[in-house]
Amino acid sequence: MIRERQNDQGPGDAVISIIAPGMTVVGNCESDGTIRVEGSVSGSIKAGKAVVVGKKGLVSGEIFTQDAVISGRVEGSLLAASRLELKSTARIEGEVRTRRMQLEEGAVLNGTVEMGAEATKGTQPKEGASTLGRQPSSTKPSPEGTAT
Repeated sequence: MIRERQNDQGPGDAVISIIAPGMTVVGNCESDGTIRVEGSVSGSIKAGKAVVVGKKGLVSGEIFTQDAVISGRVEGSLLAASRLELKSTARIEGEVRTRRMQLEEGAVLNGTVEMGAEATKGTQPKEGASTLGRQPSSTKPSPEGTAT
């Protein structure tokens, strides 16, 4: 007999999406739950709950989430609105914004770091944005009346 599973969690809380070892995703990933990266992602990741990057995981792009645990490599911007944990094998090249951070001995972080409540305030990702809600400097608005 099949029983219906009841849980008190909201939608997406128990959902874990896995990018397995040997798998490469080119494009953006979005989930209300958790995204675990054991392979590689070239694009942005938006997760409502958490992003976990395994020891051999690679993210080339942006990460937007509440909590992040990084053991692998991130090349790009990372916004962890609540908490960021960098394991000893972590390597980050880029901009980091988080409210709180735990850094294990051996982790490498090359780039800018902004911490505290103000660091994550008003940084919701916008459509087409490339760096933590900011427009890329190479993007120029098209003059009025011209088709794009």
